[in-house]
Amino acid sequence: MHDEPTTAPRVVLFSRDGCHLCADARALVAAEAALAGTTWREVDVDRDTEPGRDLGELSELVPVVEVDGVRQGYWRIESARLRRALAAR
Repeated sequence: MHDEPTTAPRVVLFSRDGCHLCADARALVAAEAALAGTTWREVDVDRDTEPGRDLGELSELVPVVEVDGVRQGYWRIESARLRRALAAR
């Protein structure tokens, strides 16, 4: 995971333990964020909290990836879509 304390991460991966699709998404997000030179973080929908957000809505969709607060995909994350979203800024 790559977080910089002075900058809010552009990419958020919502996941849970024991999720094989989450492991695939984690590797993809890490690679694409590194290529884009941007930050990302992971939120466990079963253990973590997000201020002002109900993570229960994401429970059946994990993994879920958001870029700049906009959902970019869930279940099977597409690298091309994530790359386009990261380039759009």
